[in-house]
Amino acid sequence: MTDVDAVFRALADPTRRRILDRLHEQGESTLGALCEGLDMSRQAVSKHLAQLESAGLVTTLRRGREKLHHLDPVPIQQIHDRWIGKFERSRVQAVTALRAALEEHDEQ
Repeated sequence: MTDVDAVFRALADPTRRRILDRLHEQGESTLGALCEGLDMSRQAVSKHLAQLESAGLVTTLRRGREKLHHLDPVPIQQIHDRWIGKFERSRVQAVTALRAALEEHDEQ
């Protein structure tokens, strides 16, 4: 099960969100490639990656001497299902009820 608090903490930082965006766009990336365009040291990016990994948002695979980082979208989907999805359902139900009421009003 996902540690939801860790995921929210990881997503709260704009740099970590930018790293996740880049991993989403690139599919996989090395630390060096992730550092490009970020105005911070490799060590700082590495610390952000460690937090993303501990939250389950990034997985790291070794290929020879290279470490490849991948986005794992499952924790974000779990948050959506648990926290966002339930609010969307009530909104959709409200729109459906409104539509039914308007259609009933038009028929009269």
